[in-house]
Amino acid sequence: MFVTRLLRADRTVFVALLVLSSACSDKGKDGGTAQAATPGGAGGGQRRSTSVTLSANDVQRVQRRSLEEGIAITGSLEPLETIDVRSRIDGDLIAVYAREGERVAQGQILARFEASEQTSGRASAVADQTAARGDLSTAQWNLDQSRELFKAGAIPERDMRVAEQAVATAQARLAAASARLNAASSSERDTRVVAPASGAVSSRQVESGESVARGASLFTIVRSETLELQAAVPATQSGSIRVGQPVHFSAAGRDFEGRVARVNPTIDPASRAVRVYVQVPNASGALRGGTFASGRIVIRTVPDALVIASTALRQSQGGGPPTVYRVADQQLEPVIVETGITDLALALTQVTKGLREGDVVVIGNVGTLGRGMKVVMIGTESQGQPRDTSRQTSGGR
Repeated sequence: MFVTRLLRADRTVFVALLVLSSACSDKGKDGGTAQAATPGGAGGGQRRSTSVTLSANDVQRVQRRSLEEGIAITGSLEPLETIDVRSRIDGDLIAVYAREGERVAQGQILARFEASEQTSGRASAVADQTAARGDLSTAQWNLDQSRELFKAGAIPERDMRVAEQAVATAQARLAAASARLNAASSSERDTRVVAPASGAVSSRQVESGESVARGASLFTIVRSETLELQAAVPATQSGSIRVGQPVHFSAAGRDFEGRVARVNPTIDPASRAVRVYVQVPNASGALRGGTFASGRIVIRTVPDALVIASTALRQSQGGGPPTVYRVADQQLEPVIVETGITDLALALTQVTKGLREGDVVVIGNVGTLGRGMKVVMIGTESQGQPRDTSRQTSGGR
């Protein structure tokens, strides 16, 4: 019985030693605890992959180019001046000449009122002015004669004063008659509705034969040689906006250039935004009022910036400077960089420190990357042909 128990104990010790020897053997092969390799990174007890496969679209060559920093704006382009032509008199329209969409010149007749009453009133005023002018002439002759007779002692001073008063009265009557004539002439002119400025008729509210009240709207004329966009810019960004700064626009499938014309000096308390007014020349009429436009105000331009795609930047967890992964000798190398301005339209960022022109960096989301990982390039463009930043185009210029 004792011998049997001793043999069983020896057997248990032997099995334990055998298991321990096997574990040590596995550890020696892997150089550590055995882990399953996972592509793109390690975590949760898994080993980091030693290589990464990239295509030509996953890398980009660092280049120099002009870069712009701007503030995005959107809105509708409206005519700089909209004129509402209204009736100056009460009356009936006998003719309407202008229609929507027609271009009119300053002083061109747009419509005509029935004018018999105004014409008669002007003729009466002309007659009154003629009579008053004759009365003044007669009174002036009497005054001249009275002065001569007074000097000769033929009449008393009182008669000369009466003659002087008659001239003053005649002058007043002539002035009143002239004022009535001016009013009658103005009323007669108002029977002809003329364009106050050159432009295009955007709307017409009347037709021939209508009876129109004084002050009624007849036409709307727009001057679209210059269009204006009103944009709300956050107050935190408004400090860098100045009158005269260039603005790149995209509207109606075309690119346009404009300028900041005015900046509101106050902040809207409701939206905490500043109203900015941008003018766009439109002498050719290529743009129409009400066209939606998107663009950006150019705050600063760096003519020879070292640039990379903004997607190449990877922010540090602790809030420190960003990092990019550079491809060197077919291996990944993390590089801490310092950045300058960012061109949102091109999605490019200026690098001021950390990279050189010609360096190749990884862009986009290609998984977890690490120092020393081998780079395997695939695709027909992979042989020394990373993506070129100069091929990107602006979306808003």
